[in-house]
Amino acid sequence: MKNVNDSVRALRWESGKLQVLDQRKLPAKIVYEACSTVAEVAEAIASMRVRGAPAIGIAAAYGVVLAAQARFQQSKDDWCSLMEADFNLLAASRPTAVNLFWALDRMHNAMSSLGPNPLDDLLEVAEKIHRDDLVSNYRMGEIGAAYFSPSEGVLTHCNTGSLATGGYGTALGVLRTAHVKGVGPIFATETRPWLQGARLTVWELNQDRIPATLIADSAAAFLMKAGKIKWVVVGADRIAANGDVANKIGTYALAVAARYHGVRFMVVAPTSTIDFSSPDGKAIEIEERDASELLCSELKGEESVISAWNPVFDVTPADLIDVLVTEKGAIEHPSYAVLAGLKD
Repeated sequence: MKNVNDSVRALRWESGKLQVLDQRKLPAKIVYEACSTVAEVAEAIASMRVRGAPAIGIAAAYGVVLAAQARFQQSKDDWCSLMEADFNLLAASRPTAVNLFWALDRMHNAMSSLGPNPLDDLLEVAEKIHRDDLVSNYRMGEIGAAYFSPSEGVLTHCNTGSLATGGYGTALGVLRTAHVKGVGPIFATETRPWLQGARLTVWELNQDRIPATLIADSAAAFLMKAGKIKWVVVGADRIAANGDVANKIGTYALAVAARYHGVRFMVVAPTSTIDFSSPDGKAIEIEERDASELLCSELKGEESVISAWNPVFDVTPADLIDVLVTEKGAIEHPSYAVLAGLKD
C-alpha cells in the first residue's frame, strides 16, 4: 500500500539491524544510525532518537528480535529466560507511551509458540507489527478526513506523522488524506521544548510538498478566535479506559481553548494506544524530563536558584474530545462504555 504524500520513514530493518532516523538532528541532517543490540534500541528510545508512541512500540519489537539473537548465541537452552532482563530494559526506556508495553507484550506472548526457527518467527512478528501500523494509519486517515469539509482550517500539535509511526501517521495521516481532498489551510504548533512541530512536522509536510503554516504554541488560542480553524487534530500516547487522553504537553490547553471557541477536537490513535488497565487519566504515569531541557546555560549552574518543571505529557479529559478515530472506526464523545467495545 502506498500513498503519494508519504515518503518519510523513521525505522527500517536492514541486514539484521534496526536503522533509526535520528530525529534530534532533523531538519538540519538526515542521519540513520544502526542499532545492533537491544541496549542500543532502548537508548535510542530514551534519548528521543525514536519518538512517537507507535514508532516506540515498533522499535521495541525489533529490539526484542536483537535481544533474542544475542541470547540465543549465549545459550540455546536458556535464551528465553535470559531475555527477561532485555524486556525490562526496553520497558524502562519511556513510561507513558502504552504502545511500548503493548508491543513488548505481543513479542513476549509470541515466545510461547515459536517454531523450529524461533528467531525468524520473532522477526516475523515484529515486521507484522510494523506493517499493521502502516495499514492502520491509512485506514485512520480516511476515517478522520471524512469529518472535514473542503477549505476548512485544521491545527495539529507535536509530530504524529511518519516519523512517529510505521509510516503515514495518525493525526498527521488524517491531514495528509484531508489535504488530497482539498481541506486546508493546515497549521502546526512549534511544540516546545523539543520543537517537534517546528523541526519535524513541517519538515515532513515539506518533504511531501503539503503546504502548512507554523505558529508559536501561544498563538493557538488567538488563531481560533480569528476563526481560521474548525478542527484541532492530535495523536495520543496513552488513552485511559474512560477516554481520557495523555498526549504531548500543551494538548490539554488546546482542548480547553478549542471548547471555548467552538472548535472541534479530534484524537487519532490506534486501538493499541488504549490502556484498559488505566481507569482514567489520573492513573497514567506522566514522564518528566530533565530541567536542563528548559533552562538556558546561564541558569544551570550550582549558584542558580531557578528550577524548571518539565512534564512531557498532559492529560485531556474525555469530555473535551469530540471524536476519537481508531483503525476500527470513529467514536464521537468517547466514554468508558463505548471504548469497552474495542477490547480484543
